[in-house]
Amino acid sequence: MRVAVISDIHANLQALDAVLEDIKEQGCEHIFCLGDLALAGPQPKEVMDFIMAQQNWTIIQGNTDRMIANYGQEVIDFLEAQYPVMANAITADSQELDDTYRAYLANLPPQLSIEIDGCSVLLVHGSPRANNEDILPKMPMDILEEMIYGTEEKLIFCGHTHIPCGYQTNTNQTVVNVGSVGRPMTEEPKACYVVADFEEGSFEIHHRFVNYNNKLAAQIMSQRDFMGSDRLADLLLNPVARHI
Repeated sequence: MRVAVISDIHANLQALDAVLEDIKEQGCEHIFCLGDLALAGPQPKEVMDFIMAQQNWTIIQGNTDRMIANYGQEVIDFLEAQYPVMANAITADSQELDDTYRAYLANLPPQLSIEIDGCSVLLVHGSPRANNEDILPKMPMDILEEMIYGTEEKLIFCGHTHIPCGYQTNTNQTVVNVGSVGRPMTEEPKACYVVADFEEGSFEIHHRFVNYNNKLAAQIMSQRDFMGSDRLADLLLNPVARHI
């Protein structure tokens, strides 16, 4: 069985459209999405409308999905203390996303354990123990193994960092960060996702890097009416750091 695993769309419709076209060309039978659907991107409502209409996706909740679902002063205060532009973004997003959207995001599962063609798979956003924990390239193995301690699945998919990577642990588990569709933080700002082939308990993983019209996405982003939208737009063209 061939599946696609995507994450961190962040309201980037141009990137999502390009990735879905590539997924179709790759012949994937199902799409698994690891969350962060709408926050701080060019077109939150349009992306949410599209995703909510999909019947053949399996979706879990990202940390920013939970923030939108729980939008209020506590969330604003948290973001203002750490990432002020994101505080502005979530306020603007919440003006577009009413209670229907927030209820959808609130009801997404935080993680899922599934079986695909004889292989046990865990879907998480950040790490198995926290949806905002970073699994990054070149981590010490003992730190990674501490993050996944207590899990039994053979394969763990994650996102959150917007940087693809993968590990084979001493516990004979495979951990794969699938990267980001909508706000890639790689040297070349191409949309990134994973194609995974499963057969009788075994699997093969391939990261896919997809060109998309990031200039149009950045233009739409810069036209959003909140302080810092131009900075978020520039990150779609010239990613320099994961957090701002």
